[in-house]
Amino acid sequence: MTRPNRTDHIRLTSHPAPGAKPRFPIVWGAPTARERGPVVATVSRPLDRNVIGTHGGSYALYRALAVSSGALNPIQRPDLTNTDPAATIGPFEQWMGAAKIVSIDPWGHTVMEAFREQIAEGVDIRPSIAVTRARLDLPELEQALASGRLAIDGSVVQPNGSLSVVKIAIDPVWHLPGIAARFSVTETSLRRTLFEQTAGMFPELVTRPDLHVFLPPIGGITVYLFGDVAKLNDPTTPITCRVHDECNGSDVFGSDICTCRPYLVHGIEECARAAQTGGLGIIVYNRKEGRALGEVTKFLVYNARKRQEGGDAATAYFERTECVAGVQDARFQQLMPDVIHWLGIARIDHFISMSDMKYDALVGQGVKIVERVPIPDELVPADAQVEMVAKKAAGYYSPEAVKPQDVTDAVGRSLDKY
Repeated sequence: MTRPNRTDHIRLTSHPAPGAKPRFPIVWGAPTARERGPVVATVSRPLDRNVIGTHGGSYALYRALAVSSGALNPIQRPDLTNTDPAATIGPFEQWMGAAKIVSIDPWGHTVMEAFREQIAEGVDIRPSIAVTRARLDLPELEQALASGRLAIDGSVVQPNGSLSVVKIAIDPVWHLPGIAARFSVTETSLRRTLFEQTAGMFPELVTRPDLHVFLPPIGGITVYLFGDVAKLNDPTTPITCRVHDECNGSDVFGSDICTCRPYLVHGIEECARAAQTGGLGIIVYNRKEGRALGEVTKFLVYNARKRQEGGDAATAYFERTECVAGVQDARFQQLMPDVIHWLGIARIDHFISMSDMKYDALVGQGVKIVERVPIPDELVPADAQVEMVAKKAAGYYSPEAVKPQDVTDAVGRSLDKY
């Protein structure tokens, strides 16, 4: 066993030396990255550490396995040469102050520029946001081109039909006082619940009240920007946006029990069209599989819905989820507007979503929504009719009211294939 993997000594980050204070205090909401201070999660240099948790979100445990197996040196520093953002994002007014953004580090992509000296001195400062450029190539886009809904312009839509985007990956960085305020609980109560419900995985939540920033082991966000990113600085730029919560079965594999992939692709097409007409298109993709209940729970609910007496029914759609999971939806969109604030957006002209929870969260955080765009009826799979009717009846946006006959028709279309 090599020395970096020795097991005869354990570093306890929950009990620092008496009177010790972090070298780099964090002033959340400060007007510059330097004044705010870096986010340092290293365990090898305890005095540098100023947050609870570790980088990488849910992938941190894979890193632990790599260290345990001897494949990764635990004190390895990343070489960040040439990793700078491929496009400039911010700073924006929303980055200033401690209340607008509480779940991501607005300066997370600027660490190479802001803390170059500290990194050169060996401080393990890592980005929590990465900005790159890419192209999207989806079979549905070929249909959009063939039908004339989209046209090749060589800028947004390339000659081969792919879409040029700026792609942004964001890891969660929670400011615990702000998170507590957003959910109307005390920070002490929040810390205790996080500690207990993770079986004590992060003891610093209760032993280090001086540390107010937490890197939670959950999935992050990917943002896809269509059009000239420099237009984010222009408040007159028309914005088309879809906020989409992960659905692996539909998004990737095309499962037809829900509308997720059709709605996502529709949003992508609308975003591309917005960029071609001088605006900006934005897809926000959140890792919240199965309404943040997880895919196992999601599939159990599928079984319960299909096997209940009378078959799948819109009237029992949410009840089935609550019976299995104890709650209808665990996404709680209170934190979702943070990424919109990070992009400097105060108005969404075309919101490609029917969700009342997302709409209420954005409006409640001061984002104006001009138009809500439902999914076209022809894009809803037959097996997803129950879901659509149930959601509309529960408060999802629809230009028309849900009628009793709609519920009967939805059940009939859903059962046709069984």
